[in-house]
Amino acid sequence: MNDLFVMLGIEAWKPVLGAVFMPPMPFVLMVLVGGRLMFRNRLLAWSLLLFGALGTWAMCTTAVSGALSNVLLMPPRALSPSEIGDLKKAPKTAIVVLGAGRYLLAPEYGVSNLKPMSMERLRYGLWLARETGLPVAFSGGIGHGGSPGPSEAEIAARIAEREFARPLRWTETLSRDTTENAFRSIALLHEAGVERIVLVTHGFHMRRALSAFERAKQRSNTTMEIIAAPMGLDAPGKLTVLDWLPSGDGFEETRITLHEWLGRLVGA
Repeated sequence: MNDLFVMLGIEAWKPVLGAVFMPPMPFVLMVLVGGRLMFRNRLLAWSLLLFGALGTWAMCTTAVSGALSNVLLMPPRALSPSEIGDLKKAPKTAIVVLGAGRYLLAPEYGVSNLKPMSMERLRYGLWLARETGLPVAFSGGIGHGGSPGPSEAEIAARIAEREFARPLRWTETLSRDTTENAFRSIALLHEAGVERIVLVTHGFHMRRALSAFERAKQRSNTTMEIIAAPMGLDAPGKLTVLDWLPSGDGFEETRITLHEWLGRLVGA
């Protein structure tokens, strides 16, 4: 499906399509249609109103969002201390951090900045670099429909050097989505002689990212090994009453989960 978008030249439509098909829009439409049908088919109308209201409630709870993430995305576990130890000074190995958005201007700093998820990924990638001694690459350009300005990778390079005192070895500045992250990063690092990638992204994004990197490997005819290094994972715990009540965190996690799941289905 992603290849079809590219062929038709409508890659920039993806954010719009995502907004239309992602919650709460389907449930809001149920409520609106149910209200319209109230005087024609009361049973169908009340069913739509009920499912729309319950669906909106459920999608905003962390109990449902967490279950959806585990079932639909199956995030891989984090690297163990022994696995991180095995990576120390590993030959022909690089850490690759995937971008997740930028701000053209952060008024408090007076310059561009990374969005929170991008910063979290960069921080973990640089922490891994400190623990293992491996070089770091950051992959991220300007997303579909984004305004002109510095790329995510350029912003990350500035932050890594000035704020973490750990310069990036490579910056990939042209990719607009996960698929392009993979193809451009594989090409860049293969040319540099890298044979193993330690891939850093959020746990909810990791399966889609791994699929994209595997496709890139096959199309570029390389044997590069990809090691998943997910971050931002939820610690297991018992559900409480609050987990069944609507919250901003639950709504955001549900949207992210369904966005990633749909992205995997269409190969984005």
